[in-house]
Amino acid sequence: MRFVYLLQKNIPNLLTIGNLLSGLCSIIAMFEGYPVWAGVFIFIAACFDFLDGLMARLLKAYSDIGKQLDSLADLISFGVAPAFIVFSFFKSVLLITHIEADDITIGNIIILVVPLMLVIFSAIRLAKFNIDERQTTDFIGLPTPANALFFAWLPIMLSQYSLAAFFIILNLRNLLMVTLIHSFLLVLPLPFFSLKFKNLSWKENKWRYVFLILSIMIILVLKYYSIPLVIWLYIVMAIIRYFIKNSTY
Repeated sequence: MRFVYLLQKNIPNLLTIGNLLSGLCSIIAMFEGYPVWAGVFIFIAACFDFLDGLMARLLKAYSDIGKQLDSLADLISFGVAPAFIVFSFFKSVLLITHIEADDITIGNIIILVVPLMLVIFSAIRLAKFNIDERQTTDFIGLPTPANALFFAWLPIMLSQYSLAAFFIILNLRNLLMVTLIHSFLLVLPLPFFSLKFKNLSWKENKWRYVFLILSIMIILVLKYYSIPLVIWLYIVMAIIRYFIKNSTY
């Protein structure tokens, strides 16, 4: 009976370890030259991240070690892993523009350092989450899984061999702008609504319902090119919600 009890209490931690392993697999896949699999493993990590929280609530298996393990796993899967993808994109762009190894300049080094901001700001975001008691129904700053899913989907879009996707994604200015904006969104004191439903009430969940309905429409129409736009929809709705709430006071 004690074994069953211990197993039940550690199911969320086992799922968190699945999140961590998926993040490590994403990094390895990127190292080995499989960017699509790197993106897929980040999505698998996000599934584990969702399930560990769900199981912790259902089993009431909360623990301090689980909380810390979850943040460490998230940093790898949603901070380091997407940064590797973005770094490879920056490197590819520099190669496409015929910058050889002996042409390394301070500017090029700075460009290759920019993806590391995703790791740094993700670490700050997760550290804040652990000590901020306000983040129960809302998140303060863009959640790291949402940020990671945006970048994880980019190599999957490129795998569709669309020239438009190629020229939009593998563009130095676009990469710099998106990486910097997303990095700052991670620590911006902007409330982002959680997708956790406590009940089915329209009044209490209208933002969640609208987001889900619009997201389904985007996915049905754009298919392989939908996920980054869904993440941007989430960001835009959080900004609109913030200004609407503040204008009522």
